[in-house]
Amino acid sequence: MKPSQKLTTAQTRRDFIKNAALASSIFIVPRHVLGGVGFTAPSDQLNLAAIGAGGKGISDIKNASVNGREKVIALCDVDFSGSAKQSIENFPNAKLFADYREMLDQMKDIDAVTISTPDHVHGPAAKYAMERGKHVYVQKPLTHNIREARLLTQMAGDQKVVTQMGNQGASNPLLDMVQKWVDSGKMGKISKVQVWTNRPVWPQGFAFPQPEPSKKPDELHWDLWLGPAPEIAYTPNLHPFNWRGWWDYGTGALGDVGCHLIDIPFRTLGLHYPKSAECSVGTVFSRMWTPDYNPEGAPASSFITLHFEATDKSQSPIEMTWSDGGIRPSHPDIIPADHDIGGANSANGVLIIGEKGIISTNINDSSPLMPKLYLNDGTQEFGPESESNEEPEYGHQRLWVDAIKAGYGSKEHKALTSSFDYAGPMTETVLMGNLAIRSYMLRRENSKGQMEFYGRRKLLWDGDNMQITNLEEANQFVGREYRPGFEV
Repeated sequence: MKPSQKLTTAQTRRDFIKNAALASSIFIVPRHVLGGVGFTAPSDQLNLAAIGAGGKGISDIKNASVNGREKVIALCDVDFSGSAKQSIENFPNAKLFADYREMLDQMKDIDAVTISTPDHVHGPAAKYAMERGKHVYVQKPLTHNIREARLLTQMAGDQKVVTQMGNQGASNPLLDMVQKWVDSGKMGKISKVQVWTNRPVWPQGFAFPQPEPSKKPDELHWDLWLGPAPEIAYTPNLHPFNWRGWWDYGTGALGDVGCHLIDIPFRTLGLHYPKSAECSVGTVFSRMWTPDYNPEGAPASSFITLHFEATDKSQSPIEMTWSDGGIRPSHPDIIPADHDIGGANSANGVLIIGEKGIISTNINDSSPLMPKLYLNDGTQEFGPESESNEEPEYGHQRLWVDAIKAGYGSKEHKALTSSFDYAGPMTETVLMGNLAIRSYMLRRENSKGQMEFYGRRKLLWDGDNMQITNLEEANQFVGREYRPGFEV
């Protein structure tokens, strides 16, 4: 081979992994003979890394390693003094980094990364990784804003990398039961979906906490935690969890569970971008009995309405409502009064409502999916009382890893339930609710010197062009501004 034709070791190994299915046909000695049952040759292993090694990142990278079948060579976290210590214990030979950019630039033999950071870092980290040809698994919501979701979806195809969003319930086989009920036509035309949650379960709807730089833990790389967000002094009660309620970092209740709940009707009804969004929010009153509006953060509760065009599966336009803060829809007459709607204690759930019946189901958290069908003629069909799930999180991470090995465009890749070609548009729909909330908070002084809320209207959405067509000011929330070094 001429010098210009030589491949690096990493390239050679990646090509081998990508074509493993073909290469296996020419092995003379089976690998299990050489290494025993369950043995994986080093050349077959993926080199994995985690961006965000604590919290949800612990299980994401552990499940992606498939009990040591794959090799975890690097861990990145802004604070290894907290829960991220568990990932160090799980992978003691992994190299540690605070900055994912340094990790990806230095360790060029990384094949794929899991990204389990706060929401505002998802887009910048995934973009940086995909630009370098890395396959990515990104926690839900896929991104912090609509523009990022559109960009990552396009980039995944351009870079030909295998992707998966971390809404593991999408790989739950019981969703097939919901899909069959929809496809069977038993429910007639479906025109309405109701989705609700008991979130937030963190502080939300109040004034932003005050910075206290003297209290910053020595181990925390605060500047890296801020990432693309505006530079501010260390502020307690944000890291590691309570960031969710503030727009610079999180995406509120919708971002936390919307990609679990809304996924069910979005997938089974074949929905695409909504055509409109509107909302109302709960308010907190101050001691002066004036409403306290905090445009920098999500409200304590909200009610969202999204409208969708008819699909082949729904046969009619769809009205989807979302409510959070513990507000749930009324109990339908067709469902017995002593039955929960959605999940356990009716705390989270989805109702898919047709002219002949209702499907009741929920997210996959502390309670099982347990889909239930209630028809007007009295017919009831239920899923199993308990789910048989021997593999963690329905194998959602392993399926991503297997698809990487099979190669981009393989049947394994096409079978993934939340690759970005699907997860991107679905995430955009979830984040449309937040765009409506943030527009609802817009206010200005009118000609009489009074403050008026001018964004409280039905917002018309041109999904193809990512634009609100009847309130230009609302389009500022389609994307965001970025600090240098963290642009998307």
